[in-house]
Amino acid sequence: MAKKKTKFVCTGCGYESAKWMGRCPGCGEWNKMVEEVEVVAKGPRGAFQHSATVTQKALPIMQIEAAEESRITTEMGELNRVLGGGIVPGSLVLIGGDPGIGKSTLLLQVSALLSNKGHRVLYISGEESIRQTKLRAERLGVVSQELYIYSETNLEFLNQTIEDVQPKFVIVDSIQTVFHPEVTSAPGSVSQVRECTAELMRIAKTKGIAIFLVGHVTKEGQIAGPRILEHMVDTVLYFEGERHHNHRILRSQKNRFGSTNEIAIFEMLQGGLKEVLNPSELFLQERSQGAAGSTIVASMEGTRPILVEIQSLVTPTSFNYPKRMATGVDQNRVQLLMAVLEKRMGLMLQAQDAYIKVAGGVKLDEPAIDLAVLTSIVSSFKDQAVRATDCFVGEVGLTGEVRRVSRIEQRVIEAAKLGFKRIFIPASNIGGWDFPQGIEIVGVETIKDALNACFREL
Repeated sequence: MAKKKTKFVCTGCGYESAKWMGRCPGCGEWNKMVEEVEVVAKGPRGAFQHSATVTQKALPIMQIEAAEESRITTEMGELNRVLGGGIVPGSLVLIGGDPGIGKSTLLLQVSALLSNKGHRVLYISGEESIRQTKLRAERLGVVSQELYIYSETNLEFLNQTIEDVQPKFVIVDSIQTVFHPEVTSAPGSVSQVRECTAELMRIAKTKGIAIFLVGHVTKEGQIAGPRILEHMVDTVLYFEGERHHNHRILRSQKNRFGSTNEIAIFEMLQGGLKEVLNPSELFLQERSQGAAGSTIVASMEGTRPILVEIQSLVTPTSFNYPKRMATGVDQNRVQLLMAVLEKRMGLMLQAQDAYIKVAGGVKLDEPAIDLAVLTSIVSSFKDQAVRATDCFVGEVGLTGEVRRVSRIEQRVIEAAKLGFKRIFIPASNIGGWDFPQGIEIVGVETIKDALNACFREL
């Protein structure tokens, strides 16, 4: 049997309300709420329910007004950039990471920043009691009248609490502990995670509430549960880092409201997470001067250039087959670059073990790091250090050519800012932009050109 439901929708931002309002709470515009009649076909329990809005119809794309998404910024600039400039009302954000890495700490600090600005925040903990959450809040110095704590896992109770509190932001820690009472499977199962996420997504979109979901990860580092979970949400963030080190990396894997592959660097202290505003200085501060096997690469992480040290150790092998190990870079890429060195430069690496590492725990996966990795391997093999003020950028092809990379100007400016005197870049990248002062630009066409400029008697 069909049931009619009347609602009011903002034509500017899509905010929905059960009653008419002169001013939209979502975008703040006046006289934007229009009445819509929704017809819901009710079926048996567990059946698919189809909703059709009478007033909706297809429109030519030229008649649709484009508008920037309104965002709410926090005082945590690193988080704002990873999210694309701030938190979008009505968005669904999924944050994954290893146990104990600091996901709850990060979100509790974000809750404090938002509530201190007058936004009502509901923090739902399914793994800890409200007293345990209160103890963490006291350690972090979180004090706010607009921050509400609730410990529950039943989705119906969560929905009712959201109706009662009327928050602007909701944090669910974690989605694997929440269960829908009408789904018979256990919490954390594929059915429960999918249904609970779909219901929370409906709440976020219809009420204009930004919801953060904490997700468990598997031993492979992927978010547990069905893969559709990452497709349903608007943004997927991964919180990475070694538990025995203080630094944490928040990486954007998917973002419908901003660029992907953005990263934010934090330092875990006794009082919580602290932003690292200049990660390049952080990654280079413990670099050994004049050490063979050490090179610097200007890598792009999203829209931000970061200078990172690449270390290599090449030693004669004592095995029948040489070992190839890589941390922070793709091991297959390392093997490919070593094969290029053997074929194009005549270096005998068949009897050498090779160990490559990106210092600082950063993971690099862009092609522009090839030249730095290759130079680092040669430096260790020849036991000759490159200049401490040299930097390398470039993709290396199988024929030994150095290919152009993107955003070369930003990379060079970042290297010059940190005091580097010379940077090796692809020759095809020279031209069309202004060189910064104080740094020498060396354009190279092949790996032979780059290596001959770096090492003696090669």
